[in-house]
Amino acid sequence: MEKKQTMLIVDDKEINRAILASYFRDEFNILQAKDGQETFDYVYSQPVDIIMLDLVMPKMSGMEVLDKLKTNPRYSDIPVIVTTSVNDTASEAFSMEGGAADYITKPYNPIIVRCRVFNVLGRKENEQLKLHQSVQERRISEMQQIIDIDQLTGLLTQNTFLQQLPSIINNDSHTRYYVIYLDISCFKLINELFNMETGDIILKTAASYFNTIIGKRGIATHLSADAFALLLPEDLVDMDLLIQGLDAMMHSLSIYRSITFYAGVYPIDNIYLSPEQMLDRAHLAMTSARKFQTKRYMIYDDALRTKLREERLIAKEMEPALKEGQFFVKFQPIYQLVGDIDHAMPIAGEALLRWQHPQQGTINPKKFIPIFEKNGFISRIDRYAWEQACHFLSRQRDWGLPIYPVSINISHINFYDNSFVDYLLRLLRKYDLKPWMLWLELTEKSYSNAPEQFFKILRRVKSCGFQIIMDAFGSNFSSIRLLQNLAVDMIKIDLHSFYTQPDNPRVDIILSTIIELTNKLDVKVIIESVETKELAEKMFKMGCYNMQGFYYSRPLTSDDYIEFLSHHI
Repeated sequence: MEKKQTMLIVDDKEINRAILASYFRDEFNILQAKDGQETFDYVYSQPVDIIMLDLVMPKMSGMEVLDKLKTNPRYSDIPVIVTTSVNDTASEAFSMEGGAADYITKPYNPIIVRCRVFNVLGRKENEQLKLHQSVQERRISEMQQIIDIDQLTGLLTQNTFLQQLPSIINNDSHTRYYVIYLDISCFKLINELFNMETGDIILKTAASYFNTIIGKRGIATHLSADAFALLLPEDLVDMDLLIQGLDAMMHSLSIYRSITFYAGVYPIDNIYLSPEQMLDRAHLAMTSARKFQTKRYMIYDDALRTKLREERLIAKEMEPALKEGQFFVKFQPIYQLVGDIDHAMPIAGEALLRWQHPQQGTINPKKFIPIFEKNGFISRIDRYAWEQACHFLSRQRDWGLPIYPVSINISHINFYDNSFVDYLLRLLRKYDLKPWMLWLELTEKSYSNAPEQFFKILRRVKSCGFQIIMDAFGSNFSSIRLLQNLAVDMIKIDLHSFYTQPDNPRVDIILSTIIELTNKLDVKVIIESVETKELAEKMFKMGCYNMQGFYYSRPLTSDDYIEFLSHHI
């Protein structure tokens, strides 16, 4: 059963109260008051849904009661219908201005009275429904705001960004849009060095900058802890300017550690791709920019996609390839010239790692070595190659051949592992070899990445009796400094890195100077990538007599190299 509403009838005359009560007894709980005091006794003690108020009463007039009700926030929403005499139009107007919901004139017409009361209650109910609906809509809006907006940065959430992206590019089909993916380098380290508050300031500052860039023509999102994405029309995309502005904003924070953003850009050339695919392509370009670090941003194209797909394939198959024996070592002889370029005798051989894939065939080392160095697999594959070299040296001995040293490549990654020298010494003991039989080829990158660690390990390597070759000498700016500070036994000069331009006379001057300088320092020079007779003659005239390259011999399998050495006894 529905609960009845409560009506309070206020009139100093009992007959008037009785008449009104008779009209509503079936629909309401009726309360009656003869003056203002009784009115407020009821109002203060229990809920009242509507008041019928006579304006003319002793002690406290109806207008005073009305004013007191409407000025009290607790009771101001109770609808009040005033009762007036037929000719009292001034009181009617005054009461309506004072907040009355309606008025009824005496003598009462029951039909009009009931209509007026239920109309007032209906309006109140409608107002309450509207208020409730307004509150609900505000709550929904606030909840949607929470769902759509990242609470830290004020940018769109990733889901909202991905939802809005298609409609923007489809509604503006004459404009080409770009998806830009940005990532902060070493953000986790920044949080560890400073605190979460500093990290939050960085993110908020970047978000403020992105909001300025997009204006009303693009959208931006905070994807994760250290990543953002933008959607911009082509005419607003100037990546050099964007990166410069971002750097300036980060610099203004006065955080002593450099805050570096990398970016990937996908010019939308296929509007039928899903937003996730578009974002993924921009992310791939950003990943490539972080890996190569030649530029702070890269633009996605099909060539980049192919390259990244190859990298993922190599990373996926490297472990099975090692277990299945797809890797092997070839040996390329190193020669010493006697008298002229046509009289060359082998003095050593370089162990070169190769990968024979069952489906793809031979994979170029220039493709897989950099990937292995990035993901750390290089340490394992290096050790595999070193052991193959030691095994080959033991075969030379077992065949009764003179021992020609084998040079092995030591990736700069190994210099972060203090145990790699111990591993080499264990290999020597395992195969009963001497340190002079292994030449260790290092790169300048080992020195430039971690000089103190490099010197520490180099001193130990030298003390163990290994011969040291500085490979690809001259490819970095630290070369002369290395000659000054390091007691290396040999350097290797790769002609490919020097003769990048044809007929450049400066190259010959530089090479001859290096050769002359190293001879004075009693450092042996090996010229590699000698592929033609002309190059061999040129190097010979410059005073270099140790050479390696296709002109003399291509890399050989271990069996072919054994046979080759047997002919030079």
